[in-house]
Amino acid sequence: MFKKLANEVKIIEVGPRDGLQNESVSISLEDKLRYIELLAKSGLQVIEATSFVRTDKIPQMADAEGLFAKLKMKDFFDRIDLPCLVPNMKGYELASNVGVKEISLFSATSDEFTKKNINCTIDESFQRMKPVADQAKLDGVKIRGYISTAFGCPYAGEVSAGKLAKVIERFMELGVYEVSIGDTIGIGTPSQVNEYIQDIKSVIALDQVAMHFHDTRGMALANVLVSIENGISSFDSSSGGLGGCPYANGATGNIATEDLLYLLNSLGVKTGVDLNQVVEASKFILEKVNKTSPSKYFQTLTK
Repeated sequence: MFKKLANEVKIIEVGPRDGLQNESVSISLEDKLRYIELLAKSGLQVIEATSFVRTDKIPQMADAEGLFAKLKMKDFFDRIDLPCLVPNMKGYELASNVGVKEISLFSATSDEFTKKNINCTIDESFQRMKPVADQAKLDGVKIRGYISTAFGCPYAGEVSAGKLAKVIERFMELGVYEVSIGDTIGIGTPSQVNEYIQDIKSVIALDQVAMHFHDTRGMALANVLVSIENGISSFDSSSGGLGGCPYANGATGNIATEDLLYLLNSLGVKTGVDLNQVVEASKFILEKVNKTSPSKYFQTLTK
């Protein structure tokens, strides 16, 4: 049992962006900065910092330029990756102007979802992304791809592994170094994850895949374990389990970084991340958003 586990796993912390943009409470720039600083102290090597999006649509990210300018002055800026999500060329230009070194682009496996989320089809989303990717490559900026609704869509229902593979191929054509496969509504199961990984091996090397699980139905950790056994060694997570999906009933947010670390530590898998320090970062930001954490590990510390 557990004979195929990776010796080391990379954790991509998405709390400051994917977590906070789903919170109704607005967080000050200084508090966001402190949150990222606390996360950086844990040993995390990748922390998704913010997104350069329309402020009327996502007001929580309205301070993206100011935040990144402040991050550049921190002593950890040159030793960790701080990717930022951009939706289009305008967002890229804003990010480029403040010195962002890595961007994330995003689409989905469902036209119904992309129309609801970003008001376009999958094809149209790639038409928007291509000039961004082309310019980023010219500028020497790293590119990461996000795929939403990889295991199921709230509007279109079940998504086939073949459809997921086609979207992965389109991201690889853009020149991304990694594709994050998102279970946006937390509907995936271990058997489905296992099956889909077998199907996508033909279009992407597994060391270019990250998994992004939401814990809506309590399957996230089980899905992580299946993914690791199949050769995946990168995972997105959010400290304190921050985040969610406005299109999923009962969504509890991303898999908590604390729960992910507890699992990996129990298996002897190296991460280079201090669990106790992540807890400190979560305590700080949860107080600011006035929320309790869905993280099972975090709950054991507060009872």
